[in-house]
Amino acid sequence: MTDLSSSEADGAPSGARGGLFGAGGRFKGGTDPIMEKFNESISFDQRMWDQDIRGSIAYAKAIQKVNIITEEECTLLIEGLTKVRNEWSTNTFQIKPGDEDIHTANERRLTEIIGPTGGKLHTGRSRNDQVATDTRLWTVEAERDILKNDMATLLHVGAEFASKHIDILSAGYTHLQPAQPIRFSHWLMSHMAALQRDAQRLQDIIPRANVCPLGCGALAGNAFGVDREFLAKELGFDGVASNSLDGTCDRDFVVEFLMWSTLMLTHLSQLAEDLIIMNLQRGVTIDDAYATGSSLMPQKKNPDALELLRGKAGIALGRAVGLTASLKGLPRAYNKDLQEDKVPLFQAVDTVKDCLAIATGVIATLKPNPDMLMKALCPEMLATDLADYLVRKGVPFRETHHISGACVRLAEEDKVSIDTLTLEQLQKIDSRFEADVMKVWDYEVSVERKCSIGGTAKSSVQKQIEDCIAFAKSL
Repeated sequence: MTDLSSSEADGAPSGARGGLFGAGGRFKGGTDPIMEKFNESISFDQRMWDQDIRGSIAYAKAIQKVNIITEEECTLLIEGLTKVRNEWSTNTFQIKPGDEDIHTANERRLTEIIGPTGGKLHTGRSRNDQVATDTRLWTVEAERDILKNDMATLLHVGAEFASKHIDILSAGYTHLQPAQPIRFSHWLMSHMAALQRDAQRLQDIIPRANVCPLGCGALAGNAFGVDREFLAKELGFDGVASNSLDGTCDRDFVVEFLMWSTLMLTHLSQLAEDLIIMNLQRGVTIDDAYATGSSLMPQKKNPDALELLRGKAGIALGRAVGLTASLKGLPRAYNKDLQEDKVPLFQAVDTVKDCLAIATGVIATLKPNPDMLMKALCPEMLATDLADYLVRKGVPFRETHHISGACVRLAEEDKVSIDTLTLEQLQKIDSRFEADVMKVWDYEVSVERKCSIGGTAKSSVQKQIEDCIAFAKSL
């Protein structure tokens, strides 16, 4: 029979307690290995290594300003943190057992490099305000990168593509039924308009994220009077969190990004759906770089890039709803539940960047097929133009709408295209039709009449393109 130690007999974990919370302080026993794995976040929050080191350098300066450490100790801390940063940047940093998160890993390594002085860095600081600071820095940098690089590129590429193909006409649909003729470029710019709103919304949420929580401590504030405005300036924040309790537990900025990503990816999903339908109709050809084949059917060329864009929008919504549900029942101040914010945040940023890059590539390599796009046009799409013809002769639109509808019905009953109805047939429906009514059956003329701001006339679409390019350059 095997003898058990007293701790094992009591059911206590036998493993050593690593990291900053070794046995001999608050805890007398080890941590269950399952709990260590369950509790750690270093496997994912190591992405914030640079933000964590920058926050620590700023904090070292702040506590030196209030004489918690000497100038020499501050210099030593900064030199040590710089060495830790270099290890991360060269992929030589070694994560060790007990490195629960990025904060403990960096502090452990700092102390190894410079000795006991490393233990002074955390004076007055909690991992609660530390992680909030790191996450805000990381999020704001990601948001600015998405705006300047990913969204700006997609908007510019989309607008340039629309300009290149501005003369192509295509069918416009409502309810997936033939509606009116439009320019192919007008359709594409409708999606660019939605993405411009997305860029504006992302600009709107950045200031709310760019607020400094460092110096809030665990929840009650900093006991050593650190200059929080100094910290904010050092780290590039626009201001400081106004309440220390809120500063440590506020994750609104994460939820806002997740919700933003959901709406932006919804717009990409709508673009993808339109292109999938156009591809089916042979109105456009998707480049081989963004398609795959079938394991069984040799002829298949599947628009997988577009289908994945469509599918990822639903997953994005799940992330936003999931984190919001986690937050809704939390008591005030920091709770470990908040550790669960980073995985969906990191996933959302990665997904957004990937999807914007894929959408950009799809558009840049897309080949519109003008003949097939024109083939989708049908004279019935000009029924509104027929009504407008009589409006220009002074007939009220509600009356002309009824008259044009009667012409559509006659063509359907005779099983002919509406543009083949004779003048005599039209005049039997309404005597105010004259010989020039036959000029109505011209798609180009119909499109060019829509020349007001936002319309599908060439001049209007060109203005949309110019505005979009200018907006993209401003990001």
